[in-house]
Amino acid sequence: AATCPKCLEETLDPFDPRYRYPFSNCTHCGPRFSIIEGAPYDRDKTSMRAFDLCEMCADDYSNPADRRFHAQPVACHACGPRAWIEKLGNGVVQHEAFSMMDDVDAVGGMLLQGFVVAIKGIGGVHLACDATNAEAVHRLRQLKGRDRKAFALMARDVDVARDYCRVSRAEEALLKSAAAPIVLLDRRPDIDLPEEIAPGLNRLGIMLPYTPLHHLLLRRVGRPVIMTSGNASGDPQCTGNDDTRQRLAMISDFALLHDRDIVNRIDDSVASVELGKPRLIRRARGYAPEPIDLPKGFKGKTPILAMGADLKNTFCLVKDGQAILSQYIGDLDNVITTDEAEYIRTLYADLYDHAPAAYAVDQHPDYLSSKTGRSLAEAAGVPSFDIQHHHAHIAACMAENGWPLEDGGRVLGVALDGTGWGPDETIWGGEFLACDYRSYRRLATLKPVPLIGGDKAAREPWRNAYAHLMAEMGWAEFAMNFSALDVFKALEDKPRATLDSMIETGMNTPLASSCGRLFDAAAALTGICFDAQAHEGHAASEFEAALDPEALNEPDALIYPFTIPILGISGLPYIEPLGAWRAMLGDLYLKTPVGTISARFHRGLARAIVGMVEKLATIEADYKAVALSGGCFQNRTLFRLVHTQLERRGFHVLSHTKVPANDGGLSLGQAAIAAAVLQTDYKNGRRSCA
Repeated sequence: AATCPKCLEETLDPFDPRYRYPFSNCTHCGPRFSIIEGAPYDRDKTSMRAFDLCEMCADDYSNPADRRFHAQPVACHACGPRAWIEKLGNGVVQHEAFSMMDDVDAVGGMLLQGFVVAIKGIGGVHLACDATNAEAVHRLRQLKGRDRKAFALMARDVDVARDYCRVSRAEEALLKSAAAPIVLLDRRPDIDLPEEIAPGLNRLGIMLPYTPLHHLLLRRVGRPVIMTSGNASGDPQCTGNDDTRQRLAMISDFALLHDRDIVNRIDDSVASVELGKPRLIRRARGYAPEPIDLPKGFKGKTPILAMGADLKNTFCLVKDGQAILSQYIGDLDNVITTDEAEYIRTLYADLYDHAPAAYAVDQHPDYLSSKTGRSLAEAAGVPSFDIQHHHAHIAACMAENGWPLEDGGRVLGVALDGTGWGPDETIWGGEFLACDYRSYRRLATLKPVPLIGGDKAAREPWRNAYAHLMAEMGWAEFAMNFSALDVFKALEDKPRATLDSMIETGMNTPLASSCGRLFDAAAALTGICFDAQAHEGHAASEFEAALDPEALNEPDALIYPFTIPILGISGLPYIEPLGAWRAMLGDLYLKTPVGTISARFHRGLARAIVGMVEKLATIEADYKAVALSGGCFQNRTLFRLVHTQLERRGFHVLSHTKVPANDGGLSLGQAAIAAAVLQTDYKNGRRSCA
């Protein structure tokens, strides 16, 4: 938990024994999970066992009337961890060159002079530099190998944050909360900050200092500083001193290190305020592993381990009616991250005395998380449950909203994301599902379109643009009407004969009803991101950021038209974007601003989604609520439009606040589904929940 007011007051009081002590804490604040090695949570089971308590700290620790009573990380200058500066590479540094106070204060001077500093915190190491120094920001981006993904910032206080962003009361409360997450804030248009901080985006991720160390080093820094994860892009964040010296020497000029070991890495949480509520995008420091009570009706005592997905991996334990969601672990495409996931699962098993009697995994046959879960279940002789990806998304939304198991009734789930394995062996990602915890039924979908090149299509937006245009329009119509457009020339230069052959034969070209790929196609057609994405969600996030808010108030007649015909093979209604593509290309021909195009696209898609919900609710009128889930609902424009329009039409809408709408919340849904099924009869062995 972030530094409490009393500990901060002591840290800044020249007459207090803990004045300028960077590791002050009490039972209300300070490290917990990042220092624990096992249960029970006693000092000798944490990395604080290396520090013997002095008389003052021992008195505080043993006094029931003191707020440090049994605060395991309690420490002071005399007996606790210490911090120091090192020059990475060769040479030494004296803090007097940057400050007359101490090493922590000297870091502030280093940042103001344009240096990059690696700062060891509570759950990992950050790389920091002055966010107003374009040269330092550029150097950090180049050395870290981070292409366009936004950097997080830390501001000394809310006033500094307000100098650069609009901050509402709800956002201020979230910034100042004990969790102290990174909060996505609207960037003020009149500020001068390097574009490289958040290329192509109109929001900045800002957090406030959450340890005495951060408060002290920023005391003299009246401007935001970049505070990004301490690693080269693609690698896990550094946590140890030697690790920092070895891996960050080519990125950072100096390092502020300390001798309290980080036992468990835990990333900064990320959140935003939408429709008046804080909503988590990444659930980690400050939130995990706080348990979530399973809703009314969940009575089973079977301990369950849900394995999550391969991207934004988390896992979830079920024990005694509670779901214990792990912190954000990351993408399981890195051996170090995969090993860390195994270690954290073992730690949680020890902390919570948890031995799974059942496993829940994603239905995807090739997910590493699923293969691992199935193997663990087989080795233990317990059942594993294969759970459809989008059913798990909706179940996660239901569970965190306290939707009852037995008497809640069905919800109409709208699950929009990039990809999820469908039982028909196509890629799903734009689904309308009739759901309860034990079962689901696919009612409607976005238009299935060839995913040219499989996984390559998720990285190269032009492939999705080509697939969508060829799905109905065809090259002849495209050429006849839009050959003057830049996007026509760009697509004409691609190996069209090969692409057409792949589409015709289906070679490495599965059908996908993906909402994420729909946004990629729109970003490619408008030229915002055509050839390659620098990171997941790059194209869609910049397409939304380009949106002109004024254009959201245009007459409805200008909204791009999506239709709802019937899919021939399955007989399902689906959302057809052909009219939207024709209108978008026409606007490009007329040189309509991209901000207007983005607004018309978002409004059109939102209207189609709401229209589909209304259509389905008319056919089957027994839905008690509409649940919105999946990573595409982190697009705030789409989320706001869909959510508010549904409520205006009288629907009870469930949405995420406690866990992310993206795959970071998936394990909660898997756990809830498995727990529900386990309360009914089943046969031992592997089971598909459908």
